[in-house]
Amino acid sequence: MDTSGTAHAPESGEPRLTTGALARRLGVSPTTLRSWDRRYGIGPAARTDGRHRRWTADDVAMLETMCRLTASGVPPAEAARAAKERPYLETRRPADAPGPEAGPPPSGDARQEGRGLARAAVRLDAGAVGERLDAAVTSYGVVAAWQEVMVPTLHAVGRRWASSGDRYVEVEHLLSWQVSTTLRRHTRQRPAAPPAAPEGAGPVVLACVPGEQHTLPLEALNAALSHLGVPTRMFGAAVPAEALVAAVRRLGPAAVVLWAQARSTASRPLAEYVAAMEWGVTGARRHPLTMLGGPGWSGRPAQGMLRPAGLADALDTLAAAYGAAPPGAPR
Repeated sequence: MDTSGTAHAPESGEPRLTTGALARRLGVSPTTLRSWDRRYGIGPAARTDGRHRRWTADDVAMLETMCRLTASGVPPAEAARAAKERPYLETRRPADAPGPEAGPPPSGDARQEGRGLARAAVRLDAGAVGERLDAAVTSYGVVAAWQEVMVPTLHAVGRRWASSGDRYVEVEHLLSWQVSTTLRRHTRQRPAAPPAAPEGAGPVVLACVPGEQHTLPLEALNAALSHLGVPTRMFGAAVPAEALVAAVRRLGPAAVVLWAQARSTASRPLAEYVAAMEWGVTGARRHPLTMLGGPGWSGRPAQGMLRPAGLADALDTLAAAYGAAPPGAPR
């Protein structure tokens, strides 16, 4: 198998998907696919006229692996490396082969940061935990700090708790609180130069579905969007359905992000109802861009709705919708 990340030339007559068709198949946006190509080299084997992307079966397998890894919490850069090295391993592995849950390890500096953070959390040293989290955000920015330091450390502590009975529950609670505090501290309440909303649309609405208490991923997205100047309204945990609908109706948002950590809370009827809402004058009616975040939506059809593969993916799509500077631009 070629491990260079470049797929073999397709056989003559092999069907190739356009970027739009592949995006619909994977449940992500075309912006996400272009961003992955640009950022991580997850691109098609061939292009027509040297420019237009055409995706082969090998490319699709690689992208499916990328989506599966990022959905399990693997940082996108690491997921891309794994997907390029073994495009079929994750999608066609034997039943007894290791799955993608563990993923490749984070990069050196971030791994060291995570280890120090975990040690401070185990000591219940709130001050040290807060200082390390602040240093990570200052050094790497919100997106990299979340993907390379916060998430791997939260997962490590969670695994330690799961394998130790009732031990380390207090460690996970303290770490989660400190992560939330750090993300809120690094959220800009009034962006200096917000971009013009498309056609006068309102801010991005961020909400957990009814019954869902896990807010940290939305808090990370909220903080990152604030650094891009994209206006948001964060509604937090377990938003009642009628309250969510009322907020969308009042704000007329350009986009709505619905988070569901568990399948038991992911309400497809609610998501479809929000996606179908419209406002504006006759002849110029608008719908919100509806984005379903979290593992609770996995395996469920999302016709007309987007399924971001991670924080960077969601940022790329939402920034493009607002015409904001792309993630990775100077803050």
